[in-house]
Amino acid sequence: MIGIVGILLIFVMVFGGYIAAGGKLGIILKSLPFEFMMIGGAAAGAFIISNDMAGIKHTLKDMGKVFKGPKWKPEDYKNLLCLLFELIRLARQNPVGLEEHIEAPETSPIFTKYPKIVADKEAVALICDTLRSASMNYDDPHQVEEVLEKRLEENLHHALHSSHAMAAMSDGLPALGIVAAVLGVVKTMASIDQPPEILGKMIGGALVGTFLGVFLAYGLVGPFAAKMKDVIEEDSHFYQLIREVLVANLYNHATNICIEVGRQNTPGRYRPSFSELEEALKDVKSEAA
Repeated sequence: MIGIVGILLIFVMVFGGYIAAGGKLGIILKSLPFEFMMIGGAAAGAFIISNDMAGIKHTLKDMGKVFKGPKWKPEDYKNLLCLLFELIRLARQNPVGLEEHIEAPETSPIFTKYPKIVADKEAVALICDTLRSASMNYDDPHQVEEVLEKRLEENLHHALHSSHAMAAMSDGLPALGIVAAVLGVVKTMASIDQPPEILGKMIGGALVGTFLGVFLAYGLVGPFAAKMKDVIEEDSHFYQLIREVLVANLYNHATNICIEVGRQNTPGRYRPSFSELEEALKDVKSEAA
């Protein structure tokens, strides 16, 4: 919702200020379709050239993040800590019994209590792969931490592709606006024998190209790219939390300490209070009893 408010504010302030200053929209509206065809079409073509089909689909899908915001909410972080608590406690009490949960998480009575987490394949894979490695005596905390760090870095790098693609498009739009403006000047020069009032309108129409390129770059596409990057990086904290808790588990800290490490590493705006998490963990224990 806040994204829509921002877009409306941009248009109202730019065009409202132009009209308030005595500008006439007629010349802009007349030139806009042709200028947008040149600039927007060229930008779309450059975007297609520089990305494969998977990258294009990824970027189009991630544009929704500008309006939806981060995927993971405060309740999800609390649920993740509860899930990890149950799994770690089971791994220490009954290592053999843990296998059925990490080999088939989609049917596990522990995992299925948290449907949003189960629906995220990477979160589930990260949890199950790490717990499976520990059960295979691949339990050097430093090695596991290094492996998880590289995996998370690669995942984040891939996730940020969409924001990088949008940022690259934003960088190119002002130059494409100049291209459209130059073509408008070429068109004007071919009509140099026309009266000044006609030439003035033609030059004004040509300058719409420069305006449109800069406006799209810094008013829309650039902010879209920045917002996508912020949301993706914010969501990455969810996976970082998984790493922190499971690495703490490999150091053989008490289960409650492992979960507290995770709570402390949760971003402030999503972090459950100690008492709130304690209450949730009591509910988990009572259900398991």
